[in-house]
Amino acid sequence: MSTAAKPESPMTDAEIVEAYLTASMIPDPDAAAAYMKPGTVITFTGGRAFDHPRGPTGFNAKRYRWVKKKMDRFDVCPGADETVVYSVGTLYGEWMDGTPFEGNRYVDRFVVRDRQIVKMDVWNDSAERILVQRGIEA
Repeated sequence: MSTAAKPESPMTDAEIVEAYLTASMIPDPDAAAAYMKPGTVITFTGGRAFDHPRGPTGFNAKRYRWVKKKMDRFDVCPGADETVVYSVGTLYGEWMDGTPFEGNRYVDRFVVRDRQIVKMDVWNDSAERILVQRGIEA
């Protein structure tokens, strides 16, 4: 007796965002880009705009020896034609001088439309932590 294979259920918008972030942390910006509509604007910390995940990967390579995200939760806000997904958690890794860090808060905001990320905004505490490292009170 043969059994028919069940079709895989499509990824939820939160799963699309999680898959994007997981690929970004490898880092494999081309694999991450598969979850984005071509030309999607990624607005990174400090207002830096990129049109491909290679942009943030290159920027991070100048700031950290390595960095990963501890994804604590995904807040999903469905709309009529798109879903906004927030990824909230902390960063951990090593600064360029080899000093380890953890607990660096981040919030990433994604807009997902038709199963693709069409906008991404990134915020984190790295700049504040760099100021403290250098003894600068702001």
